[in-house]
Amino acid sequence: MPRLALYASIVCVLAVTAAVVSFVEGSLLGIVWVLLAGLSSNMAWFYVRRHRAESHAEAAAR
Repeated sequence: MPRLALYASIVCVLAVTAAVVSFVEGSLLGIVWVLLAGLSSNMAWFYVRRHRAESHAEAAAR
């Protein structure tokens, strides 16, 4: 897994945890954490797909 995808996944897990804690405490700030989790999840998938595409392109070039 590429490093940026790993970092984005970690941020996603932390944001989901923060959202759960915020909602349990009754704060509406959890909505911001949910949005951040969605963004970081998309970033992680983007970096994984880009890494796979680059790997397939290198293999095809050989």
